[in-house]
Amino acid sequence: MYEHLVVFKFNEELSQKKEQELINQLKSLKDVVPGIIDLTTGRNVTEEVDRANGYSIGLRVTFESKEALQAYGPHPAHQKFVQQLDGIIEDVIVVDYMI
Repeated sequence: MYEHLVVFKFNEELSQKKEQELINQLKSLKDVVPGIIDLTTGRNVTEEVDRANGYSIGLRVTFESKEALQAYGPHPAHQKFVQQLDGIIEDVIVVDYMI
């Protein structure tokens, strides 16, 4: 199995409505992308604001295999989500590791 961690930093503070819309879209990936065992996502609520560096949404996806992880990136549902970030995303950190 593989763990896929992502944190998103936007170029301006998003409204709660827009943040929730993005979170809901991320949650929906579990139902349409093959090979996802578990997926959690949400707003960063850390009290360590100085260490959060503006990263406001986190995502954790557990994949059944390396092949499932590799197929996730080009999957049309994932690409649709990524395309809507154009113009609003400042940075993304991604970490993948075997578990």
